[in-house]
Amino acid sequence: FPPAVFPLSCAVQSYSWGKVGLESEVARLLAGSDPLVQIQPDQPYAELWMGAHPRGDAVIRDNRIPQKTLGQWIADNPACLGAKVKDAFQGHLPFLFKVLSVNTALSIQAHPNKELAAKLHAQFPEHYPDANHKPEMAIALTPFEGLCGFRPVEEIVSFLQTVPELRALIGEVAAEQLERSGSDDPRGVSAALRVCFTRLMKSEKKFFVDQLNMLVKRISQEAAEGKDTSGSNGDLLLRLHSQYPGDIGCFTIYFLNLVRLEPGEAMFLGANEPHAYLHGDCVECMACSDNTVRAGLTPKFIDVLTLCEMLNYTPAPSSSKIFPATQSQLDPSVYLYDPPVPDFAIMRIEIPPSIKLYLVSAVDSASILLVIQGTAVGTSTAAASEMTLRRGSVLFISANESISLHLSSPDGMLLFRACCLL
Repeated sequence: FPPAVFPLSCAVQSYSWGKVGLESEVARLLAGSDPLVQIQPDQPYAELWMGAHPRGDAVIRDNRIPQKTLGQWIADNPACLGAKVKDAFQGHLPFLFKVLSVNTALSIQAHPNKELAAKLHAQFPEHYPDANHKPEMAIALTPFEGLCGFRPVEEIVSFLQTVPELRALIGEVAAEQLERSGSDDPRGVSAALRVCFTRLMKSEKKFFVDQLNMLVKRISQEAAEGKDTSGSNGDLLLRLHSQYPGDIGCFTIYFLNLVRLEPGEAMFLGANEPHAYLHGDCVECMACSDNTVRAGLTPKFIDVLTLCEMLNYTPAPSSSKIFPATQSQLDPSVYLYDPPVPDFAIMRIEIPPSIKLYLVSAVDSASILLVIQGTAVGTSTAAASEMTLRRGSVLFISANESISLHLSSPDGMLLFRACCLL
């Protein structure tokens, strides 16, 4: 296949939950990569898609390869993926790399495993458009908030005892069953948790809207009187209710961990893990799929029954949801996030100001490189010419190709690289 290191022009998705104008990291990266880009101050810039997904295929910017998308080029040159990746994923790029800028909460959801994904796609192709699973990882670029996984049972029980509106929706029998479940019986705990969460999510609409309105009114009054509302998770409840009034998803904050990530910290979201992104900017990598089962905090299709049946009801503290990066022993500038799925891995590359010449090493996988901070001139035997890299630049790198970076910024560089390490 032809030598291949080239810049990409990537698709932007303007979903309503995105940050607007230059508040959005997506918009700031666009503006950094091309000074001629006009950022609209009132437009949401929610997602930057860096990959070969049919709904947002990147366009190649290389005069050797006129008018081709990345997906078309890979289809013509599958060897660029690397031998193992090409064989394992039938000649397709197995991951989609993104930047997300989240202003309002982004749906209570989970992703199916491969078996369930195939079943849902066969039954409801209009809602589940492919048969692939969709594990994903989010790495914070700014302070980032999300919901992830079920809280420890004692935290949920505490809310059941201090939020009467929640207890009314769950019902006394299910609430008492969870309160009696002992930590020495994990299966009993999971079963009780499943019953409680399913009772909540299947509540009759008028009943849960009435309870939610009562709860919002009570917390608002307490807050106005200067009372501590943390026992009812008051601040978060009022924020979500202002974004999605009358939505059952507002009550999920009493079941799911609130996870706060600092820049560089990550969450891995495997199959059947309930989650929602609440606020902040992140890079995200996922298996190349579009299968999401949603049940609240969204205007999109909701499938409560499937969600409640598929979830992993294993309680765990929020600290356990932060996925660690491992510093490379070969290159101290590289921090690797290597999740327990074959489809993708992510490298965070922090080049210190003292280094003026840096080699982006070859790996046996096609990869996509994103510049978050810093400037450099990139050279490669596989590139048509020198490449000016700046904030927002995106490069496709074929398997087994390397790039030399000649840094010109006084603050070093911050890069993220998505690849597939089989």
